[in-house]
This record gives sequence, structure tokens and C-alpha cells, in this order.
Amino acid sequence: MSGKKEEAEFSILRVYDEPEPRRGEQESSQHRLQAQPQPDGACGSPEESPVYQEMSTLTPQQWALRALDRSELRASWFSEGRPREEAAFASRLLGFDFGLPSPSPRPSDKVWPFGRAVPPVGDDTVVRPGIPHKSWKVGKLCQGKKVCAIAISTSTHHVYTCGHGYIRVWDEGALHTWSKAPQAQLNLQDRHNCVLSCKLFPDEQSLITGGVSQTLTLWDLAPTPRVRAQLASAGPICYSLAISSNAQICLACFKGFVEIWDLQRQILIRKHRVSEFGSRCVDLTGNKFWTGGEDTSLCAWDLRSCLKLQQYNVHHEILSITHDPSEEWLLVGLRTSDIIILHTHRKEAFKAVIHKYVHRHNLKFAPSGGYFVATMDESVHCLSAPYLQKLFQEEEPTEVLCCDVSSDNKYLVTGSKNCATVYQLLC
Repeated sequence: MSGKKEEAEFSILRVYDEPEPRRGEQESSQHRLQAQPQPDGACGSPEESPVYQEMSTLTPQQWALRALDRSELRASWFSEGRPREEAAFASRLLGFDFGLPSPSPRPSDKVWPFGRAVPPVGDDTVVRPGIPHKSWKVGKLCQGKKVCAIAISTSTHHVYTCGHGYIRVWDEGALHTWSKAPQAQLNLQDRHNCVLSCKLFPDEQSLITGGVSQTLTLWDLAPTPRVRAQLASAGPICYSLAISSNAQICLACFKGFVEIWDLQRQILIRKHRVSEFGSRCVDLTGNKFWTGGEDTSLCAWDLRSCLKLQQYNVHHEILSITHDPSEEWLLVGLRTSDIIILHTHRKEAFKAVIHKYVHRHNLKFAPSGGYFVATMDESVHCLSAPYLQKLFQEEEPTEVLCCDVSSDNKYLVTGSKNCATVYQLLC
């Protein structure tokens, strides 16, 4: 529906509280069950088992979803969902085989999953590669001030923590310590300036930052960090940045407008007007860009013509927008902690309902595409895609302001009041 406002109708999804059991644990559990004698009066046949009775009533789509999850009984994490919609959602997203029996038909070749970049899993494997099953807090990076934005570069083997007055650079050795000094400190041109958003280039050797400043700053990170260029912007505060997959286009979100920059020629292409209260967040997928904010409207725009393609009323303030590596799916974080999952081309929209009012809601997709991180105030949740299984949860003493996941799936770093917390991801 081009240019028209759509009253979004979202299929409701559940977030599962149990992680996928690992293959070794499952096999040992099966051996223990087989070896354990049946007590007198126990159900002698599988047909009498409550589990069998429940599974026998499932539709093929529900059975396929549960078989893939390798779990018979699930507990709802935040809310009750609709099993049929969950099964349909997962079947539409599945683009690879798990070597598990499933009576449901194979998905169409035109359907792509969240994790399109994840390679197929062999028949003898249950655990998907690169999916963490727990985290381990291994260190802190002392910023001294609020950490408003974070970037992890596996190319330079450094973490960059951004905030008021400066950017601190941490080598990999500092990630497993609690009080090590930064390797370097990059002072901003004005000490009163503050970096609110940063984006790594795809090669992870360049960085662009924006925030409380009249400029966007391009940084070369290798061999040593230095300012490459400063782009004069029209707004006093840049709230959000987005960069294209080929590093040619950058979008900068200000109050009431979005700037579109050519990073190769370092020139402003267009200053695009949007709703004054609808420009808190911006993201870029292919030839579309997305904006959202306090006005509760999620808008899709054509990157070339800047014509509005869609507008969805989500009824709550939008705090974050991000996409999966394939750029097929969009995640939208709301003030209520709900997460909207939207296909960027097809009319498919889902919502993970949580209903917990928060001040901060950050979303970050892992570069592998197999999971994403959602921070909600002091809570850090890691969820698998597309099944929305909670892989792990961490609680921090203060609000989490930002987060990033390393491209090698080794580290998650969160930024808060005066430091960054480093978690090692155990896959």
C-alpha cells in the first residue's frame, strides 16, 4: 500500500524460556530414560503418556516446530502466543535443513530465513554453529563517563567505547581484565561533544560517529586511529546512524529530518524531511530506509526518490530499529519492550509481546544471523532466530545504553553509566 498508513496487524509470537538441548545432553538423557525401570503403576504404553497425548493432537506445522526445537513441553517467557502463528512464522523463515524428521513440506526456495548467512547443518548435528548457549562476564572497560555507543572490530582486534568528550580504544588483552587502562584515547574536537551513535564499515577498518555535534566524523582505525574527514551536518544532535552494506551511503537521523551522505565523495546527497517526532531511529535495507520515533509510526522510504512506501502504526514509541545480515527482516524495539519482526519486502509482520515499560531498548543482530541481543533497561537478553528461544539472560546494576556483538561471535559488549561490560559468548 504505497504511501498510505497501514493499521498493522501482527501475529503474536512467544519467546521460549528453554534453550535448545545439546546433542550430547539429549543422548545421555535418552540412555538414562531407557535404562531406568518402569515403576509399578507407571504408564506402560506410549499412547497413555500425557506427552504422547499432547503431541498426537498437534498439527503438522506445530509438530515440525517442536521437532526442530527438540523440546516437547515449553514454558512461555513473557506472554502466551498462538502456536499456529508461531509454526507458520518459523516455517516461513526456515531456509536450511536440520536433519530432523518433519511432516511439513519443505519451504519454497524463494523464502529466506533470518540466518541466511548461517551454513546448512549436517544430519548428524543438532546444535547450530555460532549460536551461544550461555555467556560469561569476563571484564570491564572503565570509561569514566557514560558509554553511549560501542563498536567491536575483529579486523583491528579492538573495542571502541564512545561517549562524552572522547572515544577510548581497548585492545583484546583488556577484555579479560577489570581495571586495565585503554590503549588509546581519541579526544573529540570539542570536549563538550558527545558520541551517541557509531557504525563500523563492513571491512571493520573504518568508523563513522555522530551525536551532540554539528559534524559527523569519519575515522580510519588502521594502522592507528585517526580522523579521515568531518562532514558538516545541519542538525545539532544526531540520534542514529545507518550505513549501506557497500559502505557507500550513510544515513544520519536528526530531529525532523534525515541526511543522506555519499561516503565515497563525502558529500551530502539529500536532506529529507520527516515527522518531527518520527526520526529517533533510522536503518537501511537495500534500496529502502526506515524511520521511527515518538510518533509511534514506522515509515519505509525509497532511498532514491525518498517517496514514502509504507507507514505502520505500531501504537507505541519506537526506540530502536535494526536488520538481519540478509536485510530481509527488520527488528523494531518498542517502549513496551515488544519486538516487531517485519519482512522488508513481503507483507509479513509479527510481534513478540512482552509488555514491560522501559526507558532503554537496544537491538543488535549477530553478524552470523543466528541470534540477536535485546537490552531492556538493566536486562540483557540473547534470543535465537527464528525461534525466539532465550539463549541466556544477564542483569546489570544500571541501565544498558548500547551494545555490540563481535563478528566472530566471541564477545558481547554492553555500555552503561560509566563503563562497558564484556561477556564472552560460549557456543
